[in-house]
Amino acid sequence: MKKVLIANRGEIARRVIRTLKKMGIKSVAIYSDADANAPHVLEADEAVHVGASPSSESYLRQDVILEHCKNLGVDGIHPGYGFLSENAEFSKKVTDAGITFIGPSPEAMNVMGDKLSAKQAVKDYDVPLVPGIDQAVVDVTEAKKFALQIGYPVLIKASAGGGGKGMRLVEEPEIFEEQMKMAQNEARSSFGNDAVFVEKFVLKPRHIEIQVFADEHGNVVHLFERECSIQRRHQKVIEEAPSSLLSQDLRDRMGAAAISVCKACNYVGAGTVEFLVDANHDFFFLEMNTRLQVEHAVTEQITGTDLVEWQIRVARGEKLPLSQDELAINGHAIEVRVYAEDSLNGFIPDIGTLNRYKTPIGENVRVDDAYSEGMPIPIYYDPMIAKLSVWGKDRSEAINTTVHAIDNYQISGVKTTLDFGKYVLKHDAFTSGDFDTNFVKHYFSDPTIMSESTTEEFDALRDSLESIWNKIRENKKADFASRPIRNNWLAEKE
Repeated sequence: MKKVLIANRGEIARRVIRTLKKMGIKSVAIYSDADANAPHVLEADEAVHVGASPSSESYLRQDVILEHCKNLGVDGIHPGYGFLSENAEFSKKVTDAGITFIGPSPEAMNVMGDKLSAKQAVKDYDVPLVPGIDQAVVDVTEAKKFALQIGYPVLIKASAGGGGKGMRLVEEPEIFEEQMKMAQNEARSSFGNDAVFVEKFVLKPRHIEIQVFADEHGNVVHLFERECSIQRRHQKVIEEAPSSLLSQDLRDRMGAAAISVCKACNYVGAGTVEFLVDANHDFFFLEMNTRLQVEHAVTEQITGTDLVEWQIRVARGEKLPLSQDELAINGHAIEVRVYAEDSLNGFIPDIGTLNRYKTPIGENVRVDDAYSEGMPIPIYYDPMIAKLSVWGKDRSEAINTTVHAIDNYQISGVKTTLDFGKYVLKHDAFTSGDFDTNFVKHYFSDPTIMSESTTEEFDALRDSLESIWNKIRENKKADFASRPIRNNWLAEKE
C-alpha cells in the first residue's frame, strides 16, 4: 500500500495523515468548498476537490471519490468515522475497483449495521442481550402488549438508528402510541427505514464500550474498555479509559463477549462493541460500530498503540501486532470533546469564527483538532472543533491534568463545551465514579448551576488574591515602619 485516500475531513483526516507519514505512505485528502483551506488539505501529499459544501454534494459522493482514486493511482481508502465509514455499498464499490478498503467487509457491516440483525447474529454466542423484541414491529397494539409484558419504562429504538435518532423513552402506556409514531417518523427521515423495536429500559445505565481488533488470520483481541456515560442528546461528550466501574472479572467477561461478537460476523479490522451496564453490574450488548471511534485516542494512550497503524497493517493482510497476553492497561486517560456549542443553551451549535485559538501543551496532553486560528466553523458538518485527550498515572492525576489543560485552552469567537467539560470533571458524582448516562439530566438540568460554579471559583480566587495582598501590605508596613519617606509613599498608595 503506497498511496491512501482519506475519505473524510477534519481532525480524523489529520489523524490518519500523521500515521501515513510515519509509515512512509503517501496521503490524498479530499475537500469541499468549505474546506478548501482546511489543515487536513494543507498537510496531505495531494488533495482533490469533491464538490460543494454540503456533505451530500461532496464527502458522500462515492463515484466522484472513486474516480479520483483511479486517476491518482490510489491503492487504499481510509474512511475515518462518519460519512461513508459504515456504508457497506461504498466498501463493496471500493473492493470491486481493486482498492483496499481499510475497514471491515461489507457483509460484516450489513450484519452489525442493523441493530436487529446484530442481535440475531450474537444470540448464538451467549452474548447478554437487553430483554425485548428482537424483530421489527409495525403494529402498535402488538408493541404495547409486549411493553406491558417486560414492564415500563421501555425504549423504542430505530433498527437502523444511531446517535440517539429514532429513539424514544416511554415511561407509561398512555403515551406509547404517540412515541412509537414519532420514533418511526424520525427513523424514516434519518435512515430511510422506519423499522423499530422495543426493549426494556436499563435503570442507571453505564455506557461501556470495548475496543476490538481482528485480522484475516483468525486472531481477535480486545484493547480493554472506554467509559462513555457522560452524554448529551445520547451522544458522548467525555470518555475515559479504563472505566472506574469495572472490576477485573467484569472487564474479562465483557472483553470475552466483545470478541464473541466479532466471531459472530467474521469481523476483520477495528471495531467497537458497545454495552450497557446496569446498577447490578450486569451487562447487555447494545450494538457494534464497524469503524474507528472518535474516542480511540484514550485507548491508544493507555495501551501505547497506534490504532490507525493497526488498521493499515491488518488491511494489508498482516497479523495483529500484539496478542491479548501482550496487551496491558497503563495509567488512565480522559478525552473531552470540544464542540462549538452553547452548553448553557441546550448545547445548540454556535457557529462562528475562531478569533483566537491556542491549544494547551504539556507532557501527556494531546489535542486532535480540525481548525486553526482565524478559520470559520462551517455550518454543514458536525460542530466538533477538537478532542482534548490527557494521560495520567492514575484517574485522579488524569482528571487534574485535564482540568489544567482546559484552563489553558484559549478559544474565542464561538462558545464551546470546554466549560461544561470542566464542570463535569470537578463534580463529585464524576470524581467519585458514581454516575450514569443521566448525568446531564440529574446534575445539569438547570445550566445556571455551571455559571454559579464558575462564580464561586472567581470568588475563591479573589479572596485568595486579597489574602496575599494583605500579607504583602502588612510585610511592607513592618519593613518600612522606620522609614518615614517610604511610609508616606505606602500611605498614599493605600
